[in-house]
Amino acid sequence: MSVRRDDAERVRRLQRVTDAALSHLALEDLLGALLVRTREVLEVDTTAVLLFDPATEELVARAALGLEEEVESGVRIPIGKGFAGRVAASRSPVVLDDVDHADVLNPLLREKGVKSMLGVPLIAEGEILGVMHVGSLTPRKFGNEDIEFLQFVGDRAAIAIEHARLYEAERAARVRLENLQQVTDAALSHLSLDALFDQLLTRIRSILHADTCAVLMLDVDAQELVARAAVGLEEEVEAGVRIPLGRGFAGRVAASRTPVILDDVDHADVVNPILREKGIKSMLGVPLLVRDEVLGVLHVGTLRHRKFTQDDVALLELVAERVALAIERTHVHEEIVRLDEMRLNFVAVASHELRTPAAAVYGILATLRSRGDTLSADQQEELGETLWEQADRMRRLIEQLLDLSRLDARRVNVEPRLVALAPLLGGVVAAVAEGRNVDVEVDPTLEAIVDPLVIERVVSNLLANALLHGASPITLTTARIDRHLRIAVEDSGEGVAADVVPRLFERFERGGETGGSGLGLAIAKAYANAHGGDVLYDRRDRGARFELVIPVG
Repeated sequence: MSVRRDDAERVRRLQRVTDAALSHLALEDLLGALLVRTREVLEVDTTAVLLFDPATEELVARAALGLEEEVESGVRIPIGKGFAGRVAASRSPVVLDDVDHADVLNPLLREKGVKSMLGVPLIAEGEILGVMHVGSLTPRKFGNEDIEFLQFVGDRAAIAIEHARLYEAERAARVRLENLQQVTDAALSHLSLDALFDQLLTRIRSILHADTCAVLMLDVDAQELVARAAVGLEEEVEAGVRIPLGRGFAGRVAASRTPVILDDVDHADVVNPILREKGIKSMLGVPLLVRDEVLGVLHVGTLRHRKFTQDDVALLELVAERVALAIERTHVHEEIVRLDEMRLNFVAVASHELRTPAAAVYGILATLRSRGDTLSADQQEELGETLWEQADRMRRLIEQLLDLSRLDARRVNVEPRLVALAPLLGGVVAAVAEGRNVDVEVDPTLEAIVDPLVIERVVSNLLANALLHGASPITLTTARIDRHLRIAVEDSGEGVAADVVPRLFERFERGGETGGSGLGLAIAKAYANAHGGDVLYDRRDRGARFELVIPVG
């Protein structure tokens, strides 16, 4: 039967529904109150609201009374299909006097015994938001007053739903900012990576409502991602998992530099077996980028299947930006600490190295000044020779220290020009070898665009190293291969001890008690690096071979 009330009573009942629509900001509370009052006023058995999902062009059951199973089972109705779909497509009320003989998609309607239905569209600012419908368990003829009333309720409901959605969006944005602030606070409060990850991963897992969270850092040399820290996937770190760039889940994230979602891990291409062993069902990963450089990958996972949304992706990307900056900041801090330790160590060792020749020079001069006239000619000559050697040693050490100072300050300007290599290298050998035999095998026609100062500094240090630590014959050879100039210095001595090789190019590293400063190879490598090249050590059964490699175009 239709609603028949006097105007005053009708207005009062309408006001009750309107008040319910406007007094709640939370969408769930709003819909709950609205359906209860609508069912009372229209004296019906069921009421339901389906909201429009623009991503799938479907109506999704959101709230119901008398049809709660519709919401629990997540009923979805395509626009234009079935009862609710026709209401949304036509944007006008639809009445079903006999559900049993009507086109309805939702089997629950017949299972619950609904006999008659009335549905109206929910429209706000010209946009379809969903459908509201009521039903009766007994046959009923819904009249014009019923239609007008439910449409009136629907109009108010649409406005209230829009307001509630805006409120929820604002609230979600505020929560999002608060979560980001938590991450930012953690990122700024720790300088060690271990402490940083301990704080960040726990917070990220909570923010994304995930079960696992992990960071893999890129090993540039190996082109692999290495598990660095994890919550819920600790075995990944303990096992030292390494993922090749471009392969598996994390490898694709890093290679593509874009987010990757795995809705179903069981049927996806994953390299890491621990993901399946732990029962991870769905995953979302984003790259860690700083100034367009990939530092690694941040990913979260769930133990149940989950459809990660674009909001989830956007949130994890924002989090990843903070994490990447924090990692870089930590690396910078660690590098500063390392350089500061090197500086202090450098000053201490340099002072020690200078003290030895300085003490010898001072001692000889003191002897000559106090009793030089009492010394024989041979004694004076011997002291003079020693004085010269120690003064020359001190001069060379000071020059090397100045070289390192310029290189550290990046004050060495590399100025490549066309150079004939034979005369340049011949002059270097003559100056360094001082008459000792060095076999020079250089094509007299070979030319290259290089900085002659860099060539002179590197080769002179390699030759000095070979003359000091190696044995004859010593050879210097050149070649131009694969757009690189290669200059090699090789000796026939004992070679470099295996335990020294890892530290070979470190400052003040000496392979034995041979009187060198331990700076030559460090300077050679630094000059080569400044020219875009490198100095390489080639292990041999006997002797040592060092090669300067410089790109020459």
